[in-house]
Amino acid sequence: MTDTSGTAATAAPPRAAYRERLYVTWYWWPLPLVAATLLAAEIHMGYPGVRAWLPYLVIIPLTLLLVLRAGTTRVAVVDGELWVADAHLPLEFAGEVEVFDASQGERPAGGQAAVKRKVLGPNLDPAAFLLHRGWVGPLLRVRVTDPDDPTPYWVFSTRHPRRLAEAIAEGKAQRGAEDRA
Repeated sequence: MTDTSGTAATAAPPRAAYRERLYVTWYWWPLPLVAATLLAAEIHMGYPGVRAWLPYLVIIPLTLLLVLRAGTTRVAVVDGELWVADAHLPLEFAGEVEVFDASQGERPAGGQAAVKRKVLGPNLDPAAFLLHRGWVGPLLRVRVTDPDDPTPYWVFSTRHPRRLAEAIAEGKAQRGAEDRA
């Protein structure tokens, strides 16, 4: 789009208050690759000759692609919205934020696994938005205050839950200040 002076009109880039990507940690890579190699070797043993290399050519790269794809999940607070993967929530509808991590003062017996089990277990509302990554320890629960939204809250993994909670609070405060102005 151009304005009357002939120069291109550019939109301001989105302001990111918080951004992270939930990469798969290095120690989760060997097991799927070993399993893919064993599966390819098993198929190889059944089909000698030219077709013997095909399982290696297909299964191992496919496994690499799946592990890489699992690590593309993004969590961000951008321009007044909380983004978790492809879902987004305007910060005006973000209510109470609860952090569940291993550094909590009172942890039940069993440590972090017990905290996650409590949050993700039988107390989890089936209508809640859930994005859990097993290789990421902490969880964040954000209540949804939109009366038209059937989702009561979001529960999702994040590596830096306290920083994200602060970014949500700051974004809500900025949004409130902009609305009042």
